[in-house]
Amino acid sequence: MRDDLQPGLTGEFDFVVPATKTVPHLYPEAPEFQAMPHVFATGFMVGLIEWACIQALKPYLDWPREQSVGTHVDLSHTAATPPGFTVSVKVKLVEREGKKLKFAVEAHDGIEPITRGTHERFVIDAAKFNAKVAEKAARRG
Repeated sequence: MRDDLQPGLTGEFDFVVPATKTVPHLYPEAPEFQAMPHVFATGFMVGLIEWACIQALKPYLDWPREQSVGTHVDLSHTAATPPGFTVSVKVKLVEREGKKLKFAVEAHDGIEPITRGTHERFVIDAAKFNAKVAEKAARRG
């Protein structure tokens, strides 16, 4: 991780919501979700926020050896967004404590704000992280 990764870093990311990112597609095996409106799902919105943060961070990491994983989200989801709308995400690094990073985030669908909150990420060494995950999986079995 580069030393110049400091609070104040900003990023913007636009995403056109496809029909496949609506509530019925979040868990296709859940009949309750199948009956729900075809609007941008909160679960996919969280993923979009993560993606925007990763895009902002990537130039400051030794990618793909260094990556980041989400560790906490505190987001509202205040407006429904139909497929075809462009969601614009803005992220700002507001705190860095070693490898722990905290972002202020917001998104708008071109008509109204859809989310605001914070997202924390942690910078990892991908090989070490994957080895720990493999070790955990082996203990299960």
